[in-house]
Amino acid sequence: MHLLLIEDDTELCRLMEAYFAAQDVSVTSVHNGPGGLALALTAEFDLVLLDVMLPGFDGFSLLRQLRVASEVPVILLTARTSHADRIHGLEEGADDYLPKPFAPDELLARIRAVLRRARRSAQAPIFEASGVKLCPTTREAWCDGHTVELTGAEFDILEVLVRNAGRTVTRDEIATTLYQREASPYERSLDVHISNLRKKLGSRRAAIRTLRGNGYFFAPA
Repeated sequence: MHLLLIEDDTELCRLMEAYFAAQDVSVTSVHNGPGGLALALTAEFDLVLLDVMLPGFDGFSLLRQLRVASEVPVILLTARTSHADRIHGLEEGADDYLPKPFAPDELLARIRAVLRRARRSAQAPIFEASGVKLCPTTREAWCDGHTVELTGAEFDILEVLVRNAGRTVTRDEIATTLYQREASPYERSLDVHISNLRKKLGSRRAAIRTLRGNGYFFAPA
């Protein structure tokens, strides 16, 4: 596993590099926004760990620019723990976030969970419903024949919905797929991902229906 760590706290970088080295994980550290974006776009990494508060430009700006050209999984590391900041990060395309300070073993567990989601669909067939088609093997999505660019979390949610088209999918089922746990009653991350999916599906947005108190339903046709 090769991680890109974009973090301006050099001491934290050294500690994380030492911890991950003991776990047989390679870490490349960059300490500013422009340098981090350039490396993320020109080198291959399994996952990016991204601090929100960076010199040059912040992590939100970096993530927005990165998502134009890359779907590499991204976990935000942020001392800005307000509800609005977390939602903003998810809307910009983050796959997960972890507030500072954090335990390195929890970060490693989250990294593995995100990467499992990205890899678990290998050799799966193509699924299609209501003009939306997914190829889990290549993690590509199309809507009415046009390519739809999705983040890792968005793809995972849409895959669950399309696979189960015509059946109600509970919030707990989706949360288990994404986070390996049940959904919190006050958790907004699923709502944000669903909202982003609807926007990206355009004229097919109505295929995703919210069943309040139950979950979500993807219309089979």
